[in-house]
Amino acid sequence: MPSFDIVSEIDLQEVDNAINQARKEVEGRYDFKGSKAEIQWDKKEVTLLAEDDYKIEAMGSILQTKLHRRGIDIKAIKFEKMEEAGGRMLRQKVTLVQGIDREVAKDIIKLIKDSKLKVQPAIAEDKIKVSSKSIDDLQECISLVRGGNFPVPLQYNNMRS
Repeated sequence: MPSFDIVSEIDLQEVDNAINQARKEVEGRYDFKGSKAEIQWDKKEVTLLAEDDYKIEAMGSILQTKLHRRGIDIKAIKFEKMEEAGGRMLRQKVTLVQGIDREVAKDIIKLIKDSKLKVQPAIAEDKIKVSSKSIDDLQECISLVRGGNFPVPLQYNNMRS
């Protein structure tokens, strides 16, 4: 039976490249000369460290720009609140959102079921598997979900006929 998966994934290599570009830009900018400002990356989350909130916001903006240019959807990053890091430094964590959580998955399934398309959506871990007898219905389902406004970036893969 034809099917496809709705997923929310990030290309971590592109994130790594964007972070390296952002680091280079921060090192080269005049307003960061002589100050302690760094971007840390541990493959799960990004940490911005700087002396004041202006520099943290500037680094966040640089990071967003670099991620966007590398094809990472801005919905896939979530900025936490700034906090004291000791030594007159501020820290802000930036979380990368991967996978579809239960609440968003339920909203997507409700949208699909309300459309009365002849497809069967099912939650499988952090993705949604949609199957149908008709490939046309599956393509219509993709168009429908693409038109929805969800808080995570969605991709459609593993189309099997």
